[in-house]
Amino acid sequence: MTIYEYRCPDDPPFEASHRIGEAPDSLACPSCGKPSGRMISAPHLSKSGSPAFRLIDSTHRSASEPEIVNSQIPGTPRRVQSYSSNPLHRKLPRP
Repeated sequence: MTIYEYRCPDDPPFEASHRIGEAPDSLACPSCGKPSGRMISAPHLSKSGSPAFRLIDSTHRSASEPEIVNSQIPGTPRRVQSYSSNPLHRKLPRP
């Protein structure tokens, strides 16, 4: 079902739900009963389901509120420091 907008000459615009291609060109206004013509308007698209739109939204949001990252860069190997098991090295300072 698609939501269509109609404009009454006396009252504010109202919406009605119809199947695609079955919407009438005019409807009676729910408050005054006068015939109201269908308006041509931009479609109401949902942003919540698309990963691309979520990425665009997070990019716009991070321009003013950057995320703080406390971890390593992904894909970089971790430095593994080898420690000696020699008892004489136990007293040496470790990094």
